[in-house]
Amino acid sequence: MSQAAAIQQNASMRIDSLLGRGLPTISFEFFPPKTEAGFAQLFNTINDLHPLKPSYVSVTYGAGGSTREKTVALVARIQRESAILAMAHLTCVGHTADEISGILDELWVAGVRNVLALRGDPMAGPQGQFISTPGGFGHASELVQLVRSRHDFCIGVAGYPEGHPECLNRTRDLEMLKQKVDNGGSFVVTQLFFDNYDFYRFRDQARKMGITVPIIAGIMPILNVSQIKRFISMCGAKIPHQLLTKLESVEQDPEAVYAAGIKHSVEQCRDLVAHGVDGLHFYTLNKSRATVDIVRALDVKHAY
Repeated sequence: MSQAAAIQQNASMRIDSLLGRGLPTISFEFFPPKTEAGFAQLFNTINDLHPLKPSYVSVTYGAGGSTREKTVALVARIQRESAILAMAHLTCVGHTADEISGILDELWVAGVRNVLALRGDPMAGPQGQFISTPGGFGHASELVQLVRSRHDFCIGVAGYPEGHPECLNRTRDLEMLKQKVDNGGSFVVTQLFFDNYDFYRFRDQARKMGITVPIIAGIMPILNVSQIKRFISMCGAKIPHQLLTKLESVEQDPEAVYAAGIKHSVEQCRDLVAHGVDGLHFYTLNKSRATVDIVRALDVKHAY
């Protein structure tokens, strides 16, 4: 298939059409850069990852809609100029329902058919509490409902193998996930995790609760010890003791940290694929080297 034909095909393709084929999906997540130079560098990164034939890529959405225009533009550009299927993140933060409807219309007109519907991280509020915008939504399940009613999008939703940081009970967390799926979610992408036991327990409990849609594992390569500690402190994940000990023992050697992080990610992903994971979603941090090294080391057939 020529690149032009692939681009045209991507304009109407849904991610859920790639799932359930007996092969895992492999996808990459990016965030909109702040500068034009950053955009140029990001497209270099996307070009570096292109030979890996990703199932799709996704583009995040800044707090309070701070990257709204950039997210829409970047997803549309990927959709328009590359042969890679693209998904836009969308959050409730800082937007009314009418404003979100307008964003959905922009995405639809741009040919984007896949949306990851998220509540989003809280802005300023008492003790970091999420405060919904007047005329907006306080829960991702409400956003999913709007997306489903606005256009025929394929909708992804977020899942939390170790529980959402604000949820005090994992069963309640899964009840909230089921509501998102029941409202129109077609698949689940999980928060990052480093212990596959947490993922398998989450997946098993989700299935018992009647959540039958595909569940894609979120993978973050470890490139920097202080950086990963900061990430997990925000999202509520944990690092297995053996891995943490290894990382801290080489913390002052960037290449040794990189090697240890890559080794863990490769072993983690191989185990997930062996246990029938529906997909692997890599949080790239807009860098290609680690993701390329991991996916090439995996050498696994995937849907695209």
